[in-house]
Amino acid sequence: MFNVVLPGAHPRELEPFGLFLFCGILPWTWFSSSLLESANVLITGGNLIKKVLFPAEVLPIVAVLAGLVHFCFGLPILAAFLIYYRVPLWPTDLLWFPLIVAVQLVLTVGIALLVSALTVHFRDIRDLLANLLTLWFFATPIIYPMEQAPERVRRLLNLNPFTHLAIAYQEVLFRPGPFSQVSRLFVVAVASLLIFLFGYFVFDRLRDTLPEEV
Repeated sequence: MFNVVLPGAHPRELEPFGLFLFCGILPWTWFSSSLLESANVLITGGNLIKKVLFPAEVLPIVAVLAGLVHFCFGLPILAAFLIYYRVPLWPTDLLWFPLIVAVQLVLTVGIALLVSALTVHFRDIRDLLANLLTLWFFATPIIYPMEQAPERVRRLLNLNPFTHLAIAYQEVLFRPGPFSQVSRLFVVAVASLLIFLFGYFVFDRLRDTLPEEV
């Protein structure tokens, strides 16, 4: 659609622009849908978490893994477009792809655990989360390249962990040249691990109150 309706409205190095978008929107869809599903999963699964031996953290984790499955289903479609447009892929870059997916998985699970536990106590989080994710989407270089953002804005975008995940996907799957996000991916991996530990800590602290609130 962007290729047809807005030809020439983006840099030539981003052609085909629809494919550039796909490389960022596919992982973002996994991320956002998993969080939206996790926000409601403990409430809808209230009967399960009231059982003494049922580990409640399974529900948000399953929601994230379900999103991962849908993400994987989208990869053959993406691969077909890459072949159709003859996008040159670097085999050494593709080796980074599983690591990028793993970092996103840890980040998403950590936030999902936090959101799912807090939503049980604060039901308005479900509505706020949808608006927050919309803002988060536009604060991530998915529909525009990072280079087009003003320098002052770029500093803020660099604080967004998904910025570096999106750029990593774009470099591995779309942009020519060697992968240049190694150091930033490492930083995001460490931050994702900390977010996961914090999310699990909050979830574990609220675990005993969950059956009463649902």
